[in-house]
This record gives sequence, C-alpha cells and structure tokens, in this order.
Amino acid sequence: MEVESEVSVIRSTRVVVNDIICPADVVIQNGKIAEISPIKLRLRNIKEKVLDVGNRLVMPGIVDSHVHVNEPGRTEWEGYWTATRAAAAGGITTIVDMPLNSIPPTTTLENFDTKLEAAEDNCFVDVAFWGGVIPGNQAELYPMIQAGVSGFKCFMIHSGVEEFPHVTETDLHNAMAQLQDTESVLLFHAEKETHQEKAESNDPCEYDTFLNSRPDVMEVEAVNTVTDLCLQYDVRCHIVHLSSANTLNIIENARQAGAPLTVETTHHYLTLAAEHIPPGATHFKCCPPIRSKENQEKLWEALKDGRIDMVVSDHSPCTADLKLLQDGDFMKAWGGISSMQFGLPLFWTAARQRGLSVQDVIRLMCQNTAKLAGLEDRKGSLIKGKDADIVIWDPDKEFEVKEDLIHHKNKLTPYLGFRLYGEVYGTIVQGKLVYFKGRFAPKPHGELLLVRRQKAEKIFQPYY
Repeated sequence: MEVESEVSVIRSTRVVVNDIICPADVVIQNGKIAEISPIKLRLRNIKEKVLDVGNRLVMPGIVDSHVHVNEPGRTEWEGYWTATRAAAAGGITTIVDMPLNSIPPTTTLENFDTKLEAAEDNCFVDVAFWGGVIPGNQAELYPMIQAGVSGFKCFMIHSGVEEFPHVTETDLHNAMAQLQDTESVLLFHAEKETHQEKAESNDPCEYDTFLNSRPDVMEVEAVNTVTDLCLQYDVRCHIVHLSSANTLNIIENARQAGAPLTVETTHHYLTLAAEHIPPGATHFKCCPPIRSKENQEKLWEALKDGRIDMVVSDHSPCTADLKLLQDGDFMKAWGGISSMQFGLPLFWTAARQRGLSVQDVIRLMCQNTAKLAGLEDRKGSLIKGKDADIVIWDPDKEFEVKEDLIHHKNKLTPYLGFRLYGEVYGTIVQGKLVYFKGRFAPKPHGELLLVRRQKAEKIFQPYY
C-alpha cells in the first residue's frame, strides 16, 4: 500500500479493543473509526483498501502533549515539517506545541495567528497549541481561548528565553481569575527560586554541579504554590515534566482536598539517571534536571499507582553548538532533550520490565494526554466515531537508535546507541497512511486543531 493513501480497513491478529488484545478489522470511513469487528464476521467489500499487518499491534496513535517545535523564529532548532515527520515515525498522531521557544511566543492572539500561519500546510500529523501566561498578558487569555488554544503554560523561574518571562504570584492570581469559569487549564513549569543555600561544586563539566544547582526543594516550593492556587481558584492546573519524587505527597494531599490537578513526567526522567551521566555530556542537560536512580524508581511507582497521570516527551531540541559539547559546560549549555520520535519504544522498553501493559501505555500516552489538551472527543482511543489515528508497531521487535533513523532536524540526543523494544511500522492520521516501513507521505496533511471548551464569557478583571 502506498504511503499517503486512504485506508479502509486495518487487519491484525493483535488489535487493542478496550481491555483486550484480539484479532480484528478496524474499519475506517471518512477519516473516522466506523467499526471494529472480528475478522471472520465481516463481509468484505471488494473496493476496500485493506492493510493487513499480520501480528503487529494496532492501537490508538500517541498524543504527545508536550512538544517544542520552535517555529517561527528558531526554525533552525526545529520546525513543523521535521518535528511532525519525526512524530509520525514514532507513532505519534497528534502533538501539542508549547508556546515557547518560537519567536514570537504564543502569548497574544496576534502571535497565535502568526504561529498558525507558520504551521499551515507543514504538518504530517495533527497539531494543537498551548498558549502562554507571562507578566501583563492576562487580557489576552480569553481571546486565545476563544481562538482555540488548549490551555496555557507559565514559568515561575527564568524560562531560558528572554521573550517568555516568568510570572510572579500576583501575575498568577490575575491569570487564575481569568481562567475561572472556563474549561481551560494552566500548566506550570514547577521550579521556583529559593533562598536555601545550594550545594556547590567547582567543576562545571561534572553533572553533579548542575544537579546541585537545581535541587529538589525548587520543585517542592513550586508545587506548594501550584496546589495553593489550584485549591483557591478551582481552576484546572497541570504540572509539567515532574522530576522530583519529593513532590508526590504534596500533589496527592491537594487532590484529596479537591484540587483539579494533574501531573506528567517524561521519558528522560524515567529512562536516564544522574549516576550514569558522563562528565561533559551536555546533551543530557534539561530543566528540571535528571535525578538519581532511586528518585526514578519512585516516579515509576507513582506511575503504576496512578499518582502520575501521563508521560510525554518534552521534546526540546536546539542546534548542536548550543549544547557546548566541546566545552562540556553543563552550567552554560542549553537545557533540553530531543526524544519525541523514540518516546513509545523508550517508555515500552522500561515499562515492560516493570510489569506495565500495553493498556497502561494507552492510558498514559494516548487517553490522558488527549484529555489534558481537550482532544478526548476525537483522539486517544480506538472507539467508533473517533478519528482514525492509529499506530502499528511491534512491541517485541528490538532495534538500535542510530543517527540515520532520526528525523528531528538536529540529530543530537542522549539515546544514540540505545537498544529499544517497540519498532514502529506504520502511522495513520485520520485514515491516511502518513508513515509506513520507513517512508513518509510525500506531502503533509495534518490538521491544525482548535479546541473549543470554554464555558462562560469572561472579561479582564485584575486581581489587585
């Protein structure tokens, strides 16, 4: 079957249907799932384009709700064309683009229009968008909700780029007041400067020097602030890329008190450990930092018992020169890890060793991420009436991450040389085959997803 062709039926001996895996035909009409039927019970239409994938696993496409595409403005770091091709090669059918590090950032309605213009006709998978909260832009929030952003992201510490400044608590009160009585969500980079003295180390090429500069207490203090605001305003809040297990009890206590709070972690916190990062290996740098193996195991336990809701990539690429690999200076290098294309096999390789199932993968990487972004009516499940967004993959196939496999614009990643389970065979977006056996559709057809989920009309009301 040719890449880019419409698919009528996907046939496999292993289709994830609710809580079971069984032989089935997934029937597609007009880009939607029309039916999921046992193979022997269907009368085949001679005009159907049947894609028989044998015993490869068929499940909902991944929804990666935390991706930095960086276009426009820093397209040399990453762009929609390359990011969404990498997504397709990784079984991701929808990404949600962060409001930074593009120039301009998605912090005004005008800037959102600029972002949409850059993405138009450049996406191989579907793309939704987060807006941003920065000092003084509270009056822009509701217009951006009306225009279709999935929600908003903010920092309580320097974001790494000057055009996306961090907010004060007064700014957060202003933002939360605007978001009350809407169905929108506020995402927090959960680090906050503290007055606690940090451990010092003199060598910037040693990973511990960087790790000690961003201790767990910075996340603890930030999460305390988030939970207080969430309870005060009853606005949906979400903590992005949680790295410190020391915050988990705070989050759980707030939820028990009624806070509408969710939390994600990332592939790098679940796969990489501080003890194994070599001196000068700045391609491992991210913020918050990768922490200890002991901390990592606590994150896995929280995933298994439902205290962490989802797993995302936080794909945050840059050009190789910004990683300062020749100097090996962790303190000065850009912080961000490229991983989006390999998220599914990265997670599955570790999850299968810990007793997690394919259904857990779907819950953590498809359903819950779609719900966070307001896309659950269309994405995240193989259910009649939803978009025919499907990944075809082999959970038992092992492969090595090599540079020639990578479709991100910049190939630098800490996962080079990793041997992973879960090779992606094909990716279908709204019934169209966009990636198949190493080949891509010749042109992009991804939809720009505008989310409509506000409840009531809002006007700007300053907190102070």
